[in-house]
Amino acid sequence: MRDPLNEYSRRKFLGNVTTGLMGVGLSHLLGQDMLNAESAAGIGWKPESSMTHIKPRAKRVLQIFCPGAASHMDLWEHKPMLEKYDGKPLPGEENFVSFQGKNGPIMRSPWAFKAAGESGKMISSMLPHMANHVDDIAFFHGMQSKTNTHGPGCVFVNTGHPTEGFPSAGSWISYALGSMADDLPTYVAIPDIRGEPPNGKANWSNGFLPAKHQAITMAAHKPIRNLNQPHRVGNDEEQETREYLRFLNENHAELRPEESSLQARMGAYELAAKMQLSAPEVSDFKSEPDHIHKLYGMDSQNSLKAAYARNCLLSRRLLERGVRYVNLYCASRASGVDGLLNWDAHKTLKDDYERHMPVFDQPTAALLTDLKQRGLMEDTLVLWTTEFGRMPTRQNGTVGRDHNPDGFTLWMMGGGVKGGTSYGATDDFGRRAEVNPTSIWEYYSTVLHILGLDYNQLSWYHNGLDRRLTDVHGHVIKDVLL
Repeated sequence: MRDPLNEYSRRKFLGNVTTGLMGVGLSHLLGQDMLNAESAAGIGWKPESSMTHIKPRAKRVLQIFCPGAASHMDLWEHKPMLEKYDGKPLPGEENFVSFQGKNGPIMRSPWAFKAAGESGKMISSMLPHMANHVDDIAFFHGMQSKTNTHGPGCVFVNTGHPTEGFPSAGSWISYALGSMADDLPTYVAIPDIRGEPPNGKANWSNGFLPAKHQAITMAAHKPIRNLNQPHRVGNDEEQETREYLRFLNENHAELRPEESSLQARMGAYELAAKMQLSAPEVSDFKSEPDHIHKLYGMDSQNSLKAAYARNCLLSRRLLERGVRYVNLYCASRASGVDGLLNWDAHKTLKDDYERHMPVFDQPTAALLTDLKQRGLMEDTLVLWTTEFGRMPTRQNGTVGRDHNPDGFTLWMMGGGVKGGTSYGATDDFGRRAEVNPTSIWEYYSTVLHILGLDYNQLSWYHNGLDRRLTDVHGHVIKDVLL
C-alpha cells in the first residue's frame, strides 16, 4: 500500500507552500474587488455614519469654490507692508519670473482693510457682508499648492491630486457616509452661470470610486433635464413599466455582481424616478418669502449677482433636505480676457475684483446667515476654497497680479470649527507661507476629522494601492477645532 507521506519530498512541500501563499494573496485581492463591487451596488453598504471612526461634529458639507485663484492679500489677509513699499521692488526677488513672466514692483491692495467682529479680524472693505461672519470663521493663511496652473490647481484642491482621475472630496464623503435622503442625490455640484471651472467635471468626479459617488450637476439657471413624464404616457403605464424594468434589472444584476458601473446606472435611474417629484420642488423658490429673496440679493440689477444668489439659495434648500455634500461655484473657467469670467486678475485687478466681489459678497454672506438662523450651521461644515493665491507684485507692465502657489488663504466654519481664529500666515508681503505652512492634505485631514472620519482609514484599493483623499500625507490641525 502506498504511503503518501513517504512520497512527499521537501521540494514538493516548498512548491505547495508557494502555491498556497499565492492563493492567499489572490483571495485577498478577489475579496477586496467583491467588497468594492458590493459598495457600488449598494449591497452591504450602510448609509450615514457607516464609516465614522470618531464622534462627528458635522454631517453635511457646503464647499464654496472661487476658481481663478482669488487673491488672499486683497480679500482675507491684510499686509500693511504692501502699502509701505508700494511701487518698490520685492526684497530678494527683484527679477523673479512667475507663471506669465517677470514681475514688476510691489502693488498695494486697491482697497482699504477694516477690522471686523469682536476678533478685530482685518478684512477687505469690499466684503462688508462677509465681515459679519469673521468671528465664526477659521482662516488658513499658510496654504501652499503643488501647481501654479489653474486646471491642475482646481483639481488638486478638490481631489488632493493635481492630475485627473482621482475622486473629489465630495465623492469620498459620499462613499464614507452615504445618503441622508432617498429622493435627492448625495452629492451635488452647482456650476456658476458663467460656466464650469477649469478642468470642468474632473472637479467633482468619482475617479476610481464607484460611479454612484460622482456629483449630480444642477443649478438654478440649469434645471435637471428629462424629469417630466411624457404627456402620452399615463401614470398606470409608467408604474407598470418601472416595475417590469426593475424586475429585469435585478435579474440581470444578480448574474453580474462585479459590474459596478451597471449597478450605479440602475441606482441613478431609480433616483431619477424619485427626483421627478423632489427636484422640481427643491428648485422652486416661490415658497420662499420676499425677505429671503432680498437677503440673498436675488432682486439685484446685477444679473451675475442675482444668478449666483439663486444658486446660493438652492444650496441651502438642498442641504436642509438631506443632500450630504454641495459644491457651489462662484465664477468659471478662464476666457480670452483674463479676469473676465473668474478671479484670474493678471492685468486689471481693480476692475476685475470690483466686478467679482459684489457678486460673491452679499449672496454668500446671506447663505451663511440663513444656515445659522435655521440651526443648520450646528452640524454643517462650510469650506471656502480657491486653487492658489496671487503675487504681491504687479505683473510686469500691468496693474494685475500673477499666480502664486507658495502662499494663499482657505477657510472653514460651522460644526466643530473654532471661529475667530487664524492659523498660519504668509510673510510680511504675502509672498510665501511662513507660519505653519499648510497643505491641502492637512486641510482635508481636518475636514474628515470633523465629519468623524480618520483620514488614514478612509481608503479605496486601486491599482495595487490603498488610495486616500490625503494621498500618503495628512495631519489634523487641532488649533482650529472646538
